[in-house]
Amino acid sequence: MTLSAPPREPTRTDRLLAAVGGLVAAYVSLAVADLVAFWVRPEASPVPAVGDTVVDRTPAAVEQWAIRVFGESDKAVLQLGILVLLGLLAAGIGLLALRHRVAGSVAVGAFGLLGALAAVTRPDSDSALDAVPSLVGAAVGAVLLYVLIGRLLAPRAGAAARPDATDRSDRRGFLIVAASAGLAATGAAALGRAAGSPVAENAAASRASLRLPRPASAAPPVPAGAQLRIPGISPFLTPNRDFYRVDTALVVPKVDADRWRLRLHGGGVREERVLTLPELMARRVVERDLTLACVSNEVGGPYVGNARWLGVHLADLLREAGVRPPSEGGSADQLVARSVDGMTIGTPVEEVMDGRDALLAFGMNGEPLPFTHGFPVRMLVPGLYGYVSACKWIESIELTTFEAYDAYWVPRGWAAEAPVKTQSRIDTPRALARPAAGTVMIAGVAWAQHRGIARVEVRIDDGPWRDAKLAAEDSRDTWRQWVHPWQATPGRHTLTVRATDGTGATQPEERTGTMPDGAQGWHSVVVTVEGA
Repeated sequence: MTLSAPPREPTRTDRLLAAVGGLVAAYVSLAVADLVAFWVRPEASPVPAVGDTVVDRTPAAVEQWAIRVFGESDKAVLQLGILVLLGLLAAGIGLLALRHRVAGSVAVGAFGLLGALAAVTRPDSDSALDAVPSLVGAAVGAVLLYVLIGRLLAPRAGAAARPDATDRSDRRGFLIVAASAGLAATGAAALGRAAGSPVAENAAASRASLRLPRPASAAPPVPAGAQLRIPGISPFLTPNRDFYRVDTALVVPKVDADRWRLRLHGGGVREERVLTLPELMARRVVERDLTLACVSNEVGGPYVGNARWLGVHLADLLREAGVRPPSEGGSADQLVARSVDGMTIGTPVEEVMDGRDALLAFGMNGEPLPFTHGFPVRMLVPGLYGYVSACKWIESIELTTFEAYDAYWVPRGWAAEAPVKTQSRIDTPRALARPAAGTVMIAGVAWAQHRGIARVEVRIDDGPWRDAKLAAEDSRDTWRQWVHPWQATPGRHTLTVRATDGTGATQPEERTGTMPDGAQGWHSVVVTVEGA
């Protein structure tokens, strides 16, 4: 007579292994989905797809908090948070599967459907194939969890012949299957990354082969006195690797320049136009030094940089298409630039066409735009914050009105129009520095794009304001360095700076936050001067 194992309550070890099974199934599911996304589209991978959806639905105040606390690592922190949450849910699904095996697998499939839905409803999705990575990953994960829990529920060889045995599960088989699946998924993902995504590879090849045209109007050499030789001061031209990056893209778009197109359409456009990159570069090319600032930059913050850009005047392209600014009777007062990732940025038509160097740029500091900064083409409008002017990875320009359309940031509490506010920053000495008594060089940068910097003043503690020495001006569209020699005495001191722009307006003292149209106020640092 054969004895069958009677039903029993799961042990603590069973529950622990079931939670591990859920984690392994989730890991394998994500690894498989990531591998499939390499061949479909990297942005279709479930974590970036879900992350982008989370970003789009995050209150602006929370986004600003994340930027302030985590800086340019905010995207990595978000993705880590998503993975931690998925891990907790996966462990819970594993415990569910221990009680209801099929229900656990169904739950894995449900999360796959959510990932697929997030991928296909992204603004940059144009194919149902974006759902494939999440669906394939979920299917593999659901089957794996079913098998793993089956190992825990299956009697071990010989256990049925010992009715008094308390451990009848095939834990050894569970561990073998879990380890094998995990290693296989890791290996497959590693091979996929080593092989590279065809989409990303084509984009990288197109950038590597791109030869920038010589400008018809070259930027003049940077004045000899524009770069002060002060240790710790920001360089006049910011290297590409150090240029700030603030955007919502969890996966940097990799656009193939050979396939890139720019569509110009909307109200006031005589005839819709579509341009390729060679057609754009065949136009009159100009080179300009321009400072770009992010509206998320706190007083004294790092989200500002200066670079030498290569591109074409956007106003020329608009006029050829029949567009007129409102001051000349044009019907459109807003230009909406759309990125390949679905971002929309609204810019006043008047400012774009008032004679300033508003550019469609394809070069940055002597090389094609880096992918992180908008390759193959981005927009720049000096004097406006980036969120209303500096669309990266641009693919469409639509002429409309502010009344008819709100760009991405406006419903999230940001102003529709945002000229750059006059700002100044102390670069050296740093906050909480401990310089030695004697001559200390207080130095930094000030900016008020399209108005220029006329004066910078420094104050020590509650003393009088004293003029700093200004570096040579490159143009009113670039920042300006300054320095003030200070005879530092031992003790704790507060150093404060303020700037006056080319119109004669001086920075106000009161500090405000970044919302809705940029921070303002005086920048101060506290230092402790040590005795000789």
